[in-house]
Amino acid sequence: MTESRVIIAGGGIGGLAVALTLHEIGVPFTVYEAVRELKPLGVGINLQPNAVRELFDMGLGPEALDGVGLKAREWALVGLNGRDIYAEPRGLEAGYNWPQYAVHRGAFHMLLYRTLLERAGPDAVKTGSRVTGYRKEADGTVTGFFEHADGAFEDHGALLISGEGIHSALRAQMHPEQPPIHWGGAIMWRGVTRAKPIRTGSSFVGLGTHRHRMVIYPISAPDENGEALVNWIAERTLDDSEEWRETGWFRPVSVDSFVHHFDGFRYDWLDVPALLHGAEVAYENPMIDRDPVPTWVDGPVALMGDAAHAMYPTGSNGASQAVIDARTLGVCLLKHGVSPDALAAFDARLCGPVSQLVLRNRGAGPFGLLKMVHDRCGGTFEDIDAVIPAEERAAFMADYKRAAGFAIDALNAAPRTIPEGARVKA
Repeated sequence: MTESRVIIAGGGIGGLAVALTLHEIGVPFTVYEAVRELKPLGVGINLQPNAVRELFDMGLGPEALDGVGLKAREWALVGLNGRDIYAEPRGLEAGYNWPQYAVHRGAFHMLLYRTLLERAGPDAVKTGSRVTGYRKEADGTVTGFFEHADGAFEDHGALLISGEGIHSALRAQMHPEQPPIHWGGAIMWRGVTRAKPIRTGSSFVGLGTHRHRMVIYPISAPDENGEALVNWIAERTLDDSEEWRETGWFRPVSVDSFVHHFDGFRYDWLDVPALLHGAEVAYENPMIDRDPVPTWVDGPVALMGDAAHAMYPTGSNGASQAVIDARTLGVCLLKHGVSPDALAAFDARLCGPVSQLVLRNRGAGPFGLLKMVHDRCGGTFEDIDAVIPAEERAAFMADYKRAAGFAIDALNAAPRTIPEGARVKA
């Protein structure tokens, strides 16, 4: 063991992005992952152009990403009566220098995992090892505490990075007074159906109201029959009078248990109940996040990804932000060395603005347009321009993209986050 080695707790998307970045800039590391075997779990997620730019710089280009998803062409909001509220091109078609991708989360996760093992070797990730806490040492380094089937053990390193997710043990130690997980009353049912994609064939569509909606987008290219894997999320916010039982995360359920909430979502261009019934299984979970904390750092320990900023998926940027976290951490290490100073710089750059994004997503994120329509006309309309002028709709979306870090002009003009060939000085 050397004091320049970084310990990464968690082998999810964020933790693996950190590991790939550290390998790129020449920093030794070890990843500890709680599960014994990584598997391609989950359904669809979006990778915004700011994250795709970083993935390309990490050597994961179109050939790799095309194998786990599909380039997005359009983002659209549609009212309950099936009429467009807002639509815009996305990714390359919007003028970005990088595409936006809709990917299968599990396939993307395994792509990162395979790539890391190919580059750093099979011992880069230690599975079946769950972090339980840490101890800061007098010399500025850190000891992490772990549990394994063979018993508890410790590991000592220069820094400890938590990529454990929303239930982070390191966050709980760092912020023992943090409130419990926050639930705003929304329930999501997720699934994937093989069907013909709608609109452009690669469109992200939000349909309904801010409290009762569908999100639909393909995550694969169409087959010879014109059918693709279509990811869907059915969302419903419960009234205060309704009770909700505690459920496990991503609990498998029958489509029949919730499809009745969407019986009215039938149009000449889309039959939502039929789409839902086409899935082999649906997964139910509450839409949850955590209240922001004032810092993600405690000396040589840092939080990132969902451990730092679990957020509602309304902005489709949770995974993207984890990638941005990893690359921002990398550039701070290049500037400050493998030291707590690098973590302090990382914290100063991201904690404040990303915490604001967490709160913004509670307000429905870009789906806030659906609330505006509901507030002004009850959700149905003949002429959307008479409800919300086009300029106001465009300004609303531009403001969100600026807050989320993928405003087109700023992103296209930005230099590489990590210069090509840059290495941390020993």
